[in-house]
Amino acid sequence: MRWQLIVTMVMVLGLGLLWGFHGAASALLGGAVSLVAAAAFSAIVSRYNGSTATGVLITALKAEAVKVIVMIILLWLVLTLYKDVVAAGFIGTFALTVLIFGMALFVRDDAKVARIK
Repeated sequence: MRWQLIVTMVMVLGLGLLWGFHGAASALLGGAVSLVAAAAFSAIVSRYNGSTATGVLITALKAEAVKVIVMIILLWLVLTLYKDVVAAGFIGTFALTVLIFGMALFVRDDAKVARIK
């Protein structure tokens, strides 16, 4: 989620310079949609205490379903309520941050790795 926030802030600055306030606000909202959905996903996954493969799979599917539902609702809210949204900035930032979330599997937690060694 840290990288999602970093990418969001970079996009806010870049689109703010390119399209002004509404570009920056659109980028911020696009990143916020992804961050809130990621937080919902994390909340579901963190509650799981079991140890079976079936339980892990069911929890992952539930968390993914909640994430997608939250994304759809928030995307709809922004696109219907914010009349001056810069669609390219909003959807672009949203798409980038969703891709970043998907890449989380490839990021190591260096503090955890140091403890293992």
